[in-house]
Amino acid sequence: MSLFDSQEGRNLSAQASRLRGQSISAMLLADATRPHAFSCEAAGLHLDFSRHLLDSVALENLLLLARRAHIQAHIAALFAGRDVNHTEKRPALHMWLRASAADDSARFTEIVATRERMRELVETLRSQRQRGFTGEAISDVVNLGIGGSDLGPRLASEALVPAGPATPRVHYVANIDPEELRSVIAPLNPATTLFIVCSKSFSTEETLHNALAARRWLQSAGAAEEDLAAHFVAVTTHLQAAAEFGIPPGNCLPLWDWVGGRYSLWSAIGLSTAIAIGWDAFCELLRGAETMDQHFRDTSPEKNLPLLMSLLEVWCCHFLGAANHAVLPYACRLRHLPDFLQQLTMESNGKRVNRSGDAVGYHTAPVLWGAAGTTGQHSFHQLLHQGTRLCPVDFILPLAPGDRDEDGRHARLVANCLAQSRALMVGRSAAAAEESLRQRGRNDDAEWLAPHLAMPGNRPHSVLSFERLTPHSLGALLALYEHRTFCSSVLWDINAFDQWGVELGKDIGRQVHEIMLSPPPENANGQSTALDTATEALIQRWRDANA
Repeated sequence: MSLFDSQEGRNLSAQASRLRGQSISAMLLADATRPHAFSCEAAGLHLDFSRHLLDSVALENLLLLARRAHIQAHIAALFAGRDVNHTEKRPALHMWLRASAADDSARFTEIVATRERMRELVETLRSQRQRGFTGEAISDVVNLGIGGSDLGPRLASEALVPAGPATPRVHYVANIDPEELRSVIAPLNPATTLFIVCSKSFSTEETLHNALAARRWLQSAGAAEEDLAAHFVAVTTHLQAAAEFGIPPGNCLPLWDWVGGRYSLWSAIGLSTAIAIGWDAFCELLRGAETMDQHFRDTSPEKNLPLLMSLLEVWCCHFLGAANHAVLPYACRLRHLPDFLQQLTMESNGKRVNRSGDAVGYHTAPVLWGAAGTTGQHSFHQLLHQGTRLCPVDFILPLAPGDRDEDGRHARLVANCLAQSRALMVGRSAAAAEESLRQRGRNDDAEWLAPHLAMPGNRPHSVLSFERLTPHSLGALLALYEHRTFCSSVLWDINAFDQWGVELGKDIGRQVHEIMLSPPPENANGQSTALDTATEALIQRWRDANA
């Protein structure tokens, strides 16, 4: 029996049926304490979930569901280092990567030693003591990675890099499409460029091919084989493969097998971020995450911020039928946050079997998407307000600007966020739309046009605010979503830490590439037997285009 077939699950289904006809606006009007009662705060982050289709009875039933799932025992197992990733027989110890103290074990000693090596390299680069093959100081660093080796560092670097010129400048390349690397390195000087190759196995296809192209670029500019060490650092556990490439062990930082890619920002994968923002700021990023870790580990369910966000996710997805979820950061520097959270949510919880290997029989992770406000208001907010699909929203709102707001634009940004929140809740009736049209002199067609202007409102959403975007607040924010994702995996009874769905496409990709480069088949119909006819036809079109 699944958790949702339990008495607690059946009770919640009944609560959802009861609340579907309720008005969120009416609930706020009826209870002046609702914004306080339906809010939670931790590590400098404040969650207001008073605009969800939820009342105190349903919330209490959600907390009972979490207790039925033994959520606190699962949290304890995570922090105790048990093999919560049971299909790969590994713990998930990303919290140790940002911890200031832990059990005196060899594992944590190695983490601390790696941090010290990162610090030394960061300070060497930022003080311009690292020299390239012509003796000039390194001016640019290019991070070569994909997935978690790119999304987290790219997000954090862009969110936190100080205004003004930085030395060295940090760039990111992830796509195997040669245009991305080409466009990034085109304005750079090979003699003053350092590449960080981020690949646990040193065999990730996209990363390795970009690294090979980068090596050719350096060599074509005059770098000899013995010069490459001055221009390459690797984050990998495969020292032999790195050495064969030309990166000596002394230039390699470890990435242990218990570090999942989407949780790797806190490890040596975060080296590019530390270079971009400075070591002290990187340490503050770690401290922000650690503060959220401590809250998550030590706080009871009714005030546990990650757990409450997970319960809201499960409530909206499982009981109200939402299939997707929008994250809308009202901060330009957080525009890559939805990209990061897509991997975190969908790679972790996009699963169809439970921990025992049986089909779950219900939907798990929602499709997560979003973009920075206010630009999204001029594209997809139309669907949020008037579309037919239920789409819960997280508004992410820094309340104060990072710099001085002399012309008041940040205040306008905040006003836009709060306005979108209110519009999602209150909507606009057809009668109100008609009255508005008549006030604008549209008497002739007001009645006909009014339904086109009407909005149903009652759209569930949260507002997650903090004073300003800092390394500490960003660290807490990312750790919050990590732990929310874990709690949801417990409630859905799935493993959040494996990603077998990524592997099949890689395996078939190697097969397809081999066939593409092989001589065309000589059988009667021009087809091989290894692939389907549709794929074969497209391969032939590729051959023709490249003949």
